[in-house]
Amino acid sequence: MDGRVLSIAGSDSGGGAGIQADIKTITALGGYAATVVTALTAQNTLGVAEVSEVDPWFVERQLEVVLEDIGADAIKTGMLANRTIVELVARGLTRLARHVPLVVDPVMVSSSGHSLLDKPGREAIAKRLLPICAIVTPNSIEAGLLAGFDVNTEADMQRAADQLLLQGAAAVLVKGGHLASENVVDILRTADGHMVRFESERQATSATHGTGCTLSSAIATYLAQGMTLEGAVGRGIDYVQKAMRWAVPIGNGAATPLDHGFSLRQRPPEEPVH
Repeated sequence: MDGRVLSIAGSDSGGGAGIQADIKTITALGGYAATVVTALTAQNTLGVAEVSEVDPWFVERQLEVVLEDIGADAIKTGMLANRTIVELVARGLTRLARHVPLVVDPVMVSSSGHSLLDKPGREAIAKRLLPICAIVTPNSIEAGLLAGFDVNTEADMQRAADQLLLQGAAAVLVKGGHLASENVVDILRTADGHMVRFESERQATSATHGTGCTLSSAIATYLAQGMTLEGAVGRGIDYVQKAMRWAVPIGNGAATPLDHGFSLRQRPPEEPVH
C-alpha cells in the first residue's frame, strides 16, 4: 500500500458514493483508506430516503483516534452534514494535521437533489476549511453556492474559482459536468495565478453517481503518493472517466455507480500458490 488517505464523509448505503466510494477508490489506486463517518444515509440509485447525522463529538473523536495512531499522508472531506461538524473537523485538522494536504469536496446536494448541507454549513466550509485546504473541488452548482452567483458557463467557472481563491483556498478545481456542453471541461486555478483546463469526452452513460466523491478521493490518493497537484488532478480525472466507461448499470435510478475496481481486474492474474 502506498499512501495513507483519511476520508471524512457520509456513508452511502447504496455503495456508489460517500465513504464507500472513497474506500473503493483509495484501495483501487493502491492507497490505505481510513475513515471518519459524519452521517448515515439510507439511499440507493433512486435517491436519498433518510439521513441520520452522527453526533459531532463522535465525529471529532474518530478524527483524533485515527490521526493519533495511523496518521495520514492526505485527507479528504466529503459530506459534513452541518455547521458544528464542519467546525469540529476544521479544529481537529488544524490541531493534528495542519501540514497534511487536504482535499475539500464541498458536498451540498446529492445527485438526486436531496440537500446534504444547509447555508450555515456552507458558510463554515468557506470560513474554516478553504483557508487550510490544498484544493477545493466543487461542481458548478457548489461553486456557485460558495461564490455567491450562478455558474452557467466556462467563464463563470473561472470567475468562481477566483472568488474561492480570494476566500483562502490554495487551489480550486471547478468541475463542469453539470453544464450543457459537448465535452466536459474542468478548470484548475491556483493562488499563484496558474490555470489548467482539462477537457474530457462527455460519455453517454448513467454511471455518474459518486463521480465527485471518487475524483476527490483519487486526487487525495495521488497527493498521498507524492504526485504534484496538477498531476494528481489529471490522473484523477482520467481514473473517473475510465471508471464511468467500464461501469455496468446497477440499480434502477437515473444515476448509477461507477466501476471503481476496473483497474484491478485488468491486471494479469497472480501465479497460483503451490
